[in-house]
Amino acid sequence: MHHFFAYISRMKHIKRWGLMRNTQEENIKEHSLDVAVIAHALAVIKNTYFGGQVSPERMLALGIYHEVGEVMTGDLATPIKYFNPKIKKAYGEIEEMALEKILRMLPEEMQGEYKKYLFHEGNPEYALVKAADKICAYIKCVEEIKSGNMEFEKAKNNIAADLAAMQAPEVQFFIEKFLPSYALTLDELN
Repeated sequence: MHHFFAYISRMKHIKRWGLMRNTQEENIKEHSLDVAVIAHALAVIKNTYFGGQVSPERMLALGIYHEVGEVMTGDLATPIKYFNPKIKKAYGEIEEMALEKILRMLPEEMQGEYKKYLFHEGNPEYALVKAADKICAYIKCVEEIKSGNMEFEKAKNNIAADLAAMQAPEVQFFIEKFLPSYALTLDELN
């Protein structure tokens, strides 16, 4: 018996933004879908407008699986995860061990296919997934502030600065053309 898919289905139980009051809780399963959709869009934008040669389908898969290790580690808050280089390194090692364990939950014949989505260090394409992850964090802040939760204001400003500093034209295109819509009401979107 192999537990891989049953195990990752438990992503729905891992909450994000654990140190902050949330008007709408978010789990890593729904977050991963959001990241996958935006990573796919960034690949399409890169290919359409900036001469890229990135597989949008690969970005979808990388986005879907980018948080799988957190089923074992939980979602460690960013201020803790990056508190100092020693903690960051230790957490990276823990994540690596968690991913290895999860990968071994598949039949050996399938592990090679999934390994390329679970382990992405050194993969330059993964930068699009990281950018999508950052965009999703910004969107979460916008949505919380829209709901009157000003606790997300500082995070929003910090993330906006990180996004503005990104040198990827596809990210800037998404920010300019699509990101403002997230601040609108349903009536305004119609």
